[in-house]
Amino acid sequence: MAKPDDRSDNVRKLQAMTRDTLDNLREARDTLKNRDISDQQREAIEAKNRRREESSESFRSETKDEYHDQLE
Repeated sequence: MAKPDDRSDNVRKLQAMTRDTLDNLREARDTLKNRDISDQQREAIEAKNRRREESSESFRSETKDEYHDQLE
């Protein structure tokens, strides 16, 4: 038998995912200040940061949707 869809803690989980993503973004930005990293490493970090920024926006949007769904 399939488990019922329990979405009661989705907002909390999404908020944690957003927070973790933003923490990683900040740490990566600090890493970019290091002049000893190669151009290849720098490009990889910058690309990953762009994906992190997109993810954090998606998480925020999904958090708002989940929150409003729970109010209904």
